[in-house]
Amino acid sequence: MAKARSQLTETLAPKRPITEVIASDGAALSEELQAMRQVLFPPIAQKVLRSFSSVESAKLIGIADAYLRQLSLNGKGPQPTINSGGRRSYTLDQINEIRAVLDENSKGKRYVPRRRGDEHCQVMAVVNFKGGSGKTTTAAHLAQYLALQGYRVLAVDLDPQASLTALHGYQPEYDIGANETMYAAVRYDETRRPLSEVIRKSYISGLDLVPGNLELMEYEHDTPRALAERSAEPFFGRVASALGTVSDDYDVMVLDCPPQLGFLTLGALCASTGLLITAHPQMLDVMSMCQFLLMASDLLSVVQESGGDLDYDFIRYVVTRYEPSDGPQAQMVGFMRSLFRERVLTNTMLKSTAISGAGLSKQTLYEVGREDFLKNTYERAIESLNAVNGEIETLIKQAWGRAA
Repeated sequence: MAKARSQLTETLAPKRPITEVIASDGAALSEELQAMRQVLFPPIAQKVLRSFSSVESAKLIGIADAYLRQLSLNGKGPQPTINSGGRRSYTLDQINEIRAVLDENSKGKRYVPRRRGDEHCQVMAVVNFKGGSGKTTTAAHLAQYLALQGYRVLAVDLDPQASLTALHGYQPEYDIGANETMYAAVRYDETRRPLSEVIRKSYISGLDLVPGNLELMEYEHDTPRALAERSAEPFFGRVASALGTVSDDYDVMVLDCPPQLGFLTLGALCASTGLLITAHPQMLDVMSMCQFLLMASDLLSVVQESGGDLDYDFIRYVVTRYEPSDGPQAQMVGFMRSLFRERVLTNTMLKSTAISGAGLSKQTLYEVGREDFLKNTYERAIESLNAVNGEIETLIKQAWGRAA
């Protein structure tokens, strides 16, 4: 009887418009995510980067832990924090100070890796059609890895879903206002802003962020109208022009592109010096990547004929979320290597509960401590990430003409 009354009540109740239901769910979820941030990062709901143990710090600098201890004892460089157990730790700012001290006194090896002379700023677009291929995970870990190595890095969120922005401590709908994304620097009207006014410092020394949110979709709507009106600056050059205004301040830029081949992605492809195509090694994902490559080729040919510059230092396929024990996945990776040869990175990004576990607290694996996970799980995941990102760093150095 009660069930019948419930069904009758549902039947008689006025049906809510679907737009109202979706808006209500979105608002509720946004409030919960904001509340979660307050709990995760008290007291001011802002992320901070952890300190690094003496062993971790020495590894980042490229010296032995014993040498780092000797520098401290000799009063060279900043002094570490020593906890009650006698363990020493350094902040990333202190690590960079030590790099500078060593670089100043070094006669051969360089400890500060920043570009110099005529080495050009490396701009890397992380792209694919398919959502879930690991674009944001790849972009975030790469940007943070390079910052930890001492490079000046700009992470650019071009995806309206703004996952890269959220990973770096911002709630897109709360913290990013109107005209505060890349859209502000590429729009076609009089409210266009210099990119330097949009860039935000992150909590990681050496890593800045161009945040994203839903307003990035406006560029996809504005561009067809601008094309019809024959705008003075072509759409495919606007991202490159915006990035060019701040390129002197950075060594590397990492662009997290949306999972579609729209005007913003095409602009990113034209601005890039390196292309990283993420690939989850399963048949449906590889089929989707095939369609992406064919469509990108057609569209970029048209762009090139219109004057677009597509001079890449390198193009690489990055295998993501890989499970070596999965036979079909291993087979698919072998298939890709036989087809694309050296364009597939030698190292793969393994699927790991450590990476997904860190994501639950809106962090990357570089931000959390190994004590938060089983030792083998953490070590396996961090070795995989470092191997992939180290290989990309080598490609950057080769593009600059440095020895590998």
